[in-house]
Amino acid sequence: MNIDNQIRKIVIAGGGSAGWMSAAALSNSLQGKCEIILIESEAIGTVGVGEATIPPIRTFNASLNIDERDFIKSTQATFKLGIEFSNWARRGESYFHPFGPHGRPFDIVNVHQYWLKAYLEGKIEHSFDKHSMAWQLAKQNRFGRPLGDPRNVLSTFDYAFHFDAGLYAKFLRQYSETRGVKRVEGRIVDVNLDGESGFVESLKMDKGQTIEADLFIDCTGFRALLIERALGVGFEDWSQWLLCDRAVTVGSQQLPDLPPYTNSTAHDAGWQWRIPLQHRTGNGYVYSSQFVDEERAQQTLLSNLKTESIGVPKHLKFKTGRRSKFWHKNVIAIGLSSGFLEPLESTSIHLIQAGISKLLALFPDRSFDPLVIDEYNRIACTEVERIRDFLILHYKLTERTDSDLWNYCRQMEIPDTLSYKIQHFKKYGRHIAREMDLFGVDSWLAVHIGQRNYPDAVDPLASLRGQNGLDWLGKLRNAMKSAASQQATHREFIQTHCAAPALN
Repeated sequence: MNIDNQIRKIVIAGGGSAGWMSAAALSNSLQGKCEIILIESEAIGTVGVGEATIPPIRTFNASLNIDERDFIKSTQATFKLGIEFSNWARRGESYFHPFGPHGRPFDIVNVHQYWLKAYLEGKIEHSFDKHSMAWQLAKQNRFGRPLGDPRNVLSTFDYAFHFDAGLYAKFLRQYSETRGVKRVEGRIVDVNLDGESGFVESLKMDKGQTIEADLFIDCTGFRALLIERALGVGFEDWSQWLLCDRAVTVGSQQLPDLPPYTNSTAHDAGWQWRIPLQHRTGNGYVYSSQFVDEERAQQTLLSNLKTESIGVPKHLKFKTGRRSKFWHKNVIAIGLSSGFLEPLESTSIHLIQAGISKLLALFPDRSFDPLVIDEYNRIACTEVERIRDFLILHYKLTERTDSDLWNYCRQMEIPDTLSYKIQHFKKYGRHIAREMDLFGVDSWLAVHIGQRNYPDAVDPLASLRGQNGLDWLGKLRNAMKSAASQQATHREFIQTHCAAPALN
């Protein structure tokens, strides 16, 4: 190996969650063998809407040897067992997307096939959620960490977090700086390219200094200063399937019951999130400007808050889609600079984490081998397209006919990759997995069944097996409900183990 060809200096352009997560992971992995500089400006705000996460965030924090209690206290975090979806299939109906499976296997045929068989035969109510340990805990506003004993129903769920994204960035900044990351305050005013190779050579700052590096990570958010404005990689627009292009956000007072889950409520022109933190509640209305104007969207958000609002509502504009390339020449886009998917399934923070993981797995030298770059882009593009399909599923499966948005979504053409999955489920209730699927069978089942996409028939093997699935499902529900009732409330658990200090 040619030591002279190693990456010697990395510049991370932009802070926020994307920048400081990148800095933390790189400084932890490279252990001082490479100079790392992060550039950010206090004058440029961050979007900060990604306050809900999915379970892989725990893996990311653990890889940095971050103590979970310290993280929770530092970020005003709460626990998250899943997402409650209200008014998506029909007005007045809700379902739950849990972290963890529905039920516990008792036969070679999947548990959901026995539930579908009983439901289609009229022997059981529309109660699929009740067979999830995560839902049973969430319904009672209770929480306890999963047990390791696979024989206990309390082993059949997972969890993630809600946290303040600004405080998380601050927490990781301290982590990174103690490991040698240098922060430079200022705005990038120009990107200097090598005239021959087209690689980024350096960044010119507003105060006149020029910062050079071998590798540049673009964490400049929607502006995408390096990957798009300087390198012009192009953008693949997905707004024909995901029509929402605006959001209005506002904080509100803490929820008194502190639910351990996110809520997503569908409105006429989009959907509203509610995220409980220890010190406040995060709220936002993601909507399509084709069907509602900014003023009415803000009014909808404010009139549907559970607690009194804090501060002034903020408005965001975005375009759903991805960069044609995530890595081009010596620039890698991580976070919003790589594209945008609405936070319907809390994937924003995860896509940052995924980008960092791929970078570490395919870390380059200064030759920037095209083979390495092509593999990174192949994986990144496939992963985000799989997430895109899962988001579209929520809109496509609606039965609502009460507004133009939902009429469009119900009737719209969808990607072939998604249509194929829906057709398979509609036939025999089977989930077809694909490479790089972030969301597994339990997630897809939650949406299919929660939004009433019942199959024409169940797996033929379920009928041939002769198992008494109805009795088993009843025992499972009772065991889960009883186990949930013995756990502490979510608020009690936090107060006992990881209460955050009051903010000044």
